[in-house]
Amino acid sequence: MKAIYKYDGPLGTYALEEQNGLLTRLWLGDRMALLPGETEISETPLLKEAHRQLTAYFAREQKQFDLPIAPEGTPFQLKIWKLLQEIPYGTTITYGELARRSGDIKASRAVGMANSRNPLPILIPCHRVIGAGGSLTGYAGGLAQKVWLLRHEGVDLGGMTWPGVGPVK
Repeated sequence: MKAIYKYDGPLGTYALEEQNGLLTRLWLGDRMALLPGETEISETPLLKEAHRQLTAYFAREQKQFDLPIAPEGTPFQLKIWKLLQEIPYGTTITYGELARRSGDIKASRAVGMANSRNPLPILIPCHRVIGAGGSLTGYAGGLAQKVWLLRHEGVDLGGMTWPGVGPVK
């Protein structure tokens, strides 16, 4: 059974998907346009719990998630997404460092592609990966959302300002 439900949060409307008792997708920001149109919308206990944990994360009351997830991807993508879950709250690493952790220092571009295809952003914290030299590269939900999430977690962005992204209190 597949269930999708929409919620509102500080980054706008987002949607969660569950299949067979496991979270499989989180749509937010720019990705909301990809939400299937012919999908039955229903809220399940797991989706309610995921929403509760995300709400606690947004309120800075929770730093890690304890949810059953099942992202669909290639073996390489699954490996990268598992490594992303090991990046501590409030810290960042570079694509190059993530490639090194994957066992292939030359795989920075492949790591970036896997990152961009992450079906569970925030839950699998791809926003914590930055470019070489601290540059902020794209984010599937939009760069403003990446900046917001990093600021929310207390990451020092060196005083940079971004249009449409106010200070996190």
